[in-house]
Amino acid sequence: MCCYIRFFFEIKSSEPQFIQNKILLLHQENMDNHMEKLKPLNKIDRNILNILQTDGRISNVKLAQIINLSPTPCLERVKRLEKEGYIRNYVAILDADLLGASLVSFIEVSLARTTTLALATFREEIWKMPEVQECHMVAGGFDYLIKVRTRDMAHYRKFLGEELSSLSDIRSTHTYVVMEEVKATSAIAISGNDNN
Repeated sequence: MCCYIRFFFEIKSSEPQFIQNKILLLHQENMDNHMEKLKPLNKIDRNILNILQTDGRISNVKLAQIINLSPTPCLERVKRLEKEGYIRNYVAILDADLLGASLVSFIEVSLARTTTLALATFREEIWKMPEVQECHMVAGGFDYLIKVRTRDMAHYRKFLGEELSSLSDIRSTHTYVVMEEVKATSAIAISGNDNN
């Protein structure tokens, strides 16, 4: 799965439209092939995923009670969902304010060059920056959208000036500081046919 996602991320707004379309088509074909190998999710599987993504510490016994299964088949389903990659990890969600990382900023990054090497170098360097929570390559007027958490504006300015702006091939950045976090969730809306 990693190889086609990496290939998909090479789409650039500066590429001719037919190349972008071809890459998207290849990505969709790979996704379709991957999905064909997976057992379809039924209502019980979706219920398990919905519960676990809001409470990853729930005991198997409690989970089994909620979904009306005995503990053994419930655990087997969870293990299968983990093995098939639906469940990637279990994490603790920390309080950013208590940890002194309450300032959230989004940064538009435009690169001077978008060669394969320049993109790979940028991604590698971004992974080394603990302040960066998310980094997405996007189509449009800039190349990457980054979500950053810092203690305050002084620390953000230091991060921007000494770390991010020091990367090679950075042409420009535009910062948007979050005034109020209206919604933040890692939960994914899980759809499906409730008849199965």
